[in-house]
Formats: sequence, C-alpha cells, structure tokens
Amino acid sequence: MNDTAELAPRSDYDSPWKEALEGYFPEFLALLFPHIHAGIDWSRGYQFLDKEFQQIVRDAATGRRYADKLVGVHRLDGQPAWVLVHVEVQGEPEAAFAERMFVYNHKIRDAYGVPVVSLAVLADVDPRFRPAHYRDALWGCAIDFRFPMVKLMDWDTPERWAELEASDNPFALVVMAQIRAKATKDAETRKAWKFRLIRLMYDRGYERKTILELFRVIDWMIRLPDILEASFLQELYTYEESKQMPYVTSAERFGIEKGYRQGEADLLLWQIENKFGADTAEALRERIASADNDSLRRWSARILTADTPEAIFH
Repeated sequence: MNDTAELAPRSDYDSPWKEALEGYFPEFLALLFPHIHAGIDWSRGYQFLDKEFQQIVRDAATGRRYADKLVGVHRLDGQPAWVLVHVEVQGEPEAAFAERMFVYNHKIRDAYGVPVVSLAVLADVDPRFRPAHYRDALWGCAIDFRFPMVKLMDWDTPERWAELEASDNPFALVVMAQIRAKATKDAETRKAWKFRLIRLMYDRGYERKTILELFRVIDWMIRLPDILEASFLQELYTYEESKQMPYVTSAERFGIEKGYRQGEADLLLWQIENKFGADTAEALRERIASADNDSLRRWSARILTADTPEAIFH
C-alpha cells in the first residue's frame, strides 16, 4: 500500500449525503428506488420536513443517527405520504439498525397520521449486513416491519458499475464517489478515482451549477492528503483549460473549503446540543467556530463516546 494512504484525512460522509439528498432527491429515488419514484406525483413538488423530524427523534433513544431525511410528497392518486430516507454510512454493522428504522417509522406515523415509507441506504462494506426486516414477538403479539433497502457495494461489480458510468442520472456520481471512498484505501488510487469521477461530469455536459454542486459532494467524500490534493487540483485546472471550462477556480475552492469547516462546525454544535443541551452548545459556539478542520473532525469523533463536554476536547 502506498505510504501516503496513512496521511489521507478521514472522509466525511454524513454532510455530503445530506447535501446530495437535498439537491437531487428525485434523482436519488429514480436511481436507487425507481418503483417509488414512479409512484410520486412530482408535478406537485416535495417538501423537506427537517424540523418535524428533529422534533420526533429528539425523544427517541436509538443511538447515533446518520444522514436521515424526511420528505413530504404526493402520490399519483393525490394522497399525501412521507418518505423517510435513512442513510447508514458507518463502517461496521449495527445490530439495532432495523429496530431504529421501525421506531422512527412508528413515531412519525403516530405523530402525523400519514403513511410513511422508510428507506435504508447501506454504504458499509460488510456484505453480510443487510437489514431489511424488524420482528419482535411475545405470547402471540408480534411486530413484523419490512422496509426497502439498497446496498451500495452491490453496484461495485463490472456490470453494475458500467451502468453507473453510462447513466445520465447525476446521483449516479454520488453513489460512485461513496463506493470508491469506502472501498479504496490507497491515496494515489483515491486520487485517480476522484479525477475520473470529476471528468465524468464534464463529459456528460452538465451545466456549471450542477458541476459545482456535484464537485462539492465528491470532493467532500473523497478526501486526499494535502500534497495529493494540490496535485489533483492542478490536474483538474489543466483539464478544465483543455475543455475551455474554467469552473472550479481557486476562489471557489476556497469557498468550498470554508463550507466544509462551517458544515462540520454546525454538525458538531448540533451533536453537542442534543447530547449536553442548548446552553452547553452556545457556550462552546465561539471555540468551535474558530477551530480548523482537523480539530473539528477529531472532536466529532470523540463526542460519540464523551461523557462530558470537556472529554470532547481532551
């Protein structure tokens, strides 16, 4: 393995998934859950229900949450329905995952009285981890909850990967970036894949806005050591010049990096507020806002096991 692999920063999957789902929700369903996409009346629009979802799950002691999204849609028959998208991005399987899917589904349905479809997207690399069913029974009383699930690594075969590369669905690039981020440890290889995926956007002829949005997501998912990141950007600038498409400028790159830091800071403050209370989060806001990316990533990892706010920083 290339020595630079050990220098690669830890990839952040939660924030880019949330951003990708918000930007390309219809495309997400069309690619991964086409039968559900076909049952929605897209002419009536859709609505992200983040505040409602946060209120519901705040009281649910179900462990760490990932890139969850609750979306209001209308079925083709005109009736409303809510779609709960749960993206599982942790590296190891979690025994309570299926139960959490059931708890969230039940709480949303109970709170708002609308049909709820829970979808699981598994981005881990364990082929045996495929939860799609939660069952509990006692003395003839039983719960049997099933939910649609996709395993992203199932696309990592020559045939299915070719489908992704040939697809004109922009969300295919998100899936490819996630697969390569999880499956590729060598930093030089990660750099090569990152450049290949970026090139696909240009080859597909996406408009500048779409390229910058997808660039942000791919760049966020596939992180590189500083020396390789500089080399990657130089290759990208050279490629853009050859295509006469100078989209990702140095100024925009600075804005993207600033966005990373802001996103990581906001996520950490949200985690602190949920674990230790709003007053604690407010007291730490200035310290977190002024921290660099590496510190924010270390603190975000520590909060998972921290018993006190001080333990996050020490």
